[in-house]
Amino acid sequence: MRFTDFGSRTVFAAFDGGEITSDAGILLLRDRAKQIGLFNRMAACFADHRDQKRVRHQLPTLLAQRVCGIAMGYEDINDHDSLRNDPAIKLLASPAKVSPVIPVPLAGKSTLNRLEQSREAGNPRYHQMVPNLKKLSNLFTDIFLDSHDAPPKEITLDIDATDIKAHGHQENSFFHGYYEERCFLPLYIFCGHHLLLAQLRPSNIDGARGSRNVIRRIIRIIRNRWPRVKILVRGDSGFARENLMRWCENNTVDYVFGLPRNDYLLKKAQKVRGKAAMTMIKTNEPVRAFGDFYHMTKSKSWTWPRRVIAKVEHKPGRSQQCRFLVTSLGRQAVSPKGLYEDIYCPRGDMENRIKDCQLDLFGDRMSAHDYRANQLRLILAGFAYVLIDSIRRETLQNTPLAKAVPNTIRLKLLKVAARVINSVRRIKISMPNAYPYKDLFFKAHAALAPP
Repeated sequence: MRFTDFGSRTVFAAFDGGEITSDAGILLLRDRAKQIGLFNRMAACFADHRDQKRVRHQLPTLLAQRVCGIAMGYEDINDHDSLRNDPAIKLLASPAKVSPVIPVPLAGKSTLNRLEQSREAGNPRYHQMVPNLKKLSNLFTDIFLDSHDAPPKEITLDIDATDIKAHGHQENSFFHGYYEERCFLPLYIFCGHHLLLAQLRPSNIDGARGSRNVIRRIIRIIRNRWPRVKILVRGDSGFARENLMRWCENNTVDYVFGLPRNDYLLKKAQKVRGKAAMTMIKTNEPVRAFGDFYHMTKSKSWTWPRRVIAKVEHKPGRSQQCRFLVTSLGRQAVSPKGLYEDIYCPRGDMENRIKDCQLDLFGDRMSAHDYRANQLRLILAGFAYVLIDSIRRETLQNTPLAKAVPNTIRLKLLKVAARVINSVRRIKISMPNAYPYKDLFFKAHAALAPP
C-alpha cells in the first residue's frame, strides 16, 4: 500500500509483520492466575462429561480464555473467533495440549458458548461442562483467605444490591419500579477490595432477600480458617432486616446498617435535633450533631431494643436532614460520631468496586436468555475483577496505578503491542522501545515472575 511520501522518501505498508499482538500484557494475567492456581481451581467447580480422549481444549484453558478475555476488554463470546489465533492469547492454553514449537489456536465461540450454556438438567449431548455455581461462589472467599499470610484481627463485610438492565424478556428479569426498567437485582459482598460474592437474583424480590443465607455461608468459610477474627457486617437501610440482625447477634457478628427514617425515629431524636437547631441559630453556620438511643419498633417486629445512631445536619436557610443507623456496637465500643464517620461512611467505597465489576469488566452484560448462564457470566466477570485487582494490590503499590480503575490498568499495562517470535526452544515477546510504561511493567513482572 502506497501512502503520502515523507519528504524524499516513499511510504509503503503491508500486512507482513508476522505474529503481532496488541495484548502482550495478558502475560501478567497469566502469571498471576498461575500463582493462585485460579483456573485449575475454577475447573474443579465444573463437572466435565466430555470424552477426554477427544477433548482438544481443556477446561482450565476455556476458563482462562474467557476470564482473561473479559479482563482484556473482550466481553463478547463472538470476539474469540478471531482472538483464538492471537499469538499472545494462545499462550493461555494448557501445556499438555500445546505444540512443542507453535501454540495451537484456542477454542472458538461455539465451544465457549457451550461452556456458558451447560446446565445439569439439559441434554447431556449439549450440556457437558456443568458448573457448580455454589462452589464457584465459594471460591471467591477461598481466594480472599489465601491472600493473607496471617489472619487479621478484624474484617468488615460490605453488602449491597444493585441493578443490571435486562436485554429482553430473559428468565427471572422483571420490571423494577425503583430503577424504572426491566432488570436483575444482583447481590454483591466485598471485604475491602476483595470480592466475596456476585450473585444474580430476580428483581421482583426484596433487596435483602437471601442476604442472611449468603452471609452465613461466607462467615462459616471464614471462621473455619480464622476462628478468632472479629467480623462486622455493613450495609445500607435495605439490609436492616430482623432475620439478618438477629442472626448476627446470635453468632457474635457485629453489624451496622442504615435505618429508614420515620416519624417515630424523628420524635426519639428530638433532643439531638433541637441541639443542632439551637447551635445553628447561634452561629449561623452549618452544624452536624450526633446522638444515640435504644429503639424498639412500634410494630414490635424487632425481637429486642437495639442501639440507633442519629446524625442531624442543619444548614442556614435549609431544613434539617436526619439519618439513622442501627448497630450492635455498644456505647463503650464507639461514639455515635465515630461510628457514623469512621465505620459507616467508608461503606461508600464499595460502590466504586461494584462499578469496577460492572462498567470496566462487563459484569452488566447479562444477554443470555437462560438464568444460570447469566449467573455464570456474572461470576466469570467477578473472577476477571479478582485478577485485575490482585495485580493492582500485589504489584502496583506506590505507583501511579495503585488506585487506578481496571480500565486504566488495562489500557496502560495490558494493552501492549508486541511481536511474538516462536523458535524451537523459546517464545520471545518483543515489545516496542517507545512503550511509555516500561517501569510499571518491569515492577509488575518482578512480583509475578516464577522463581
